Amino acid sequence: MWFKNLQLYRLGQPFDLTPEAFEERLRADEFKGCNSMDMLTYGWAPPLGRHGQQLVHAANGYIMICARKEEKIIPAGVVKELLDDKVATIEAAEAREVYRREKMRMKEEIIVDLLPRALTRISNLFAYIDVRNDLIIVDSSSAAKAETLIGQLRNTLGRFPATPVKIKQSLSVLMTRWLSGEPLPNDFVLGGDCELKHPDPEGGVINCKHQDLEAGEIRNHIKNGKYAVKLALQWKERLSLVLHEDMSIKRLRFEDVIKETENDADDPVSQFDLDYSLMVLELAEFFPQLLSALGGEDLPDDVPAKPVTAPPVSEPAVSEPTSSEQTPVEAEPA
Repeated sequence: MWFKNLQLYRLGQPFDLTPEAFEERLRADEFKGCNSMDMLTYGWAPPLGRHGQQLVHAANGYIMICARKEEKIIPAGVVKELLDDKVATIEAAEAREVYRREKMRMKEEIIVDLLPRALTRISNLFAYIDVRNDLIIVDSSSAAKAETLIGQLRNTLGRFPATPVKIKQSLSVLMTRWLSGEPLPNDFVLGGDCELKHPDPEGGVINCKHQDLEAGEIRNHIKNGKYAVKLALQWKERLSLVLHEDMSIKRLRFEDVIKETENDADDPVSQFDLDYSLMVLELAEFFPQLLSALGGEDLPDDVPAKPVTAPPVSEPAVSEPTSSEQTPVEAEPA
């Protein structure tokens, strides 16, 4: 359950629902699978999958949730082939041309006819709310999918003010300065990957993988006008990641020094609790240092400044009841 991609959101007001009250609100939009005529359904599912029934998982002041989507798969090629056959039949039988509006109507009829027989695809999207620090972190490489989860929270709760975390300066300019030789903040070092882009669309894009980013070749590209849009970083030999110019974090990796603290748990729920606690506590220490290294967060005018702090490590995780009645579903691929 270790997050691999992060989309960070700043809450516009403190999250004051208790886990129990939050659970009750989510129940109103609990996930229900597609019926024969549904193209797509979206709702809340247990973060523990088949091992739990609760829609929230609370530990150390953090609340994890899981949004589940099921959608029908109707290949566009199949629809086009059926439509072409139908149009050809009508034109041959009635000696007339079928125009666009009629084709659109026939296409809709074909899709409706295929819906009950279509296969479905199910995906999970995980997020957790950092109640202490007014943050919500979504495990997604796609900003659009993260926005869908935030939008679903707004629908469920009636109001859920949250905006993507932004910093005070241009992240692209800052990453470019680091590649040009400017020292990185304490505890951060360059990784081996970056992407450089020229402001002129004809100037090209350079993708560097497993390279020495302090080499003269990289700096020559920057001298020629290219700037960084992605940059691999390492933090304290504990985390590695690729930072993007839009402040999203991809390819997040928790190094062995963290996972070596794991113990073999007796059951999946205990293992989930352990992994979850290790992850959120590590990220709680990482986020304030990252925002400081990037020059500070650019907060909306209606959001007061609040230092990001980590909770005491000694606080125990809170498990939820187990259940074997849920069907396991694979999490959204990174």
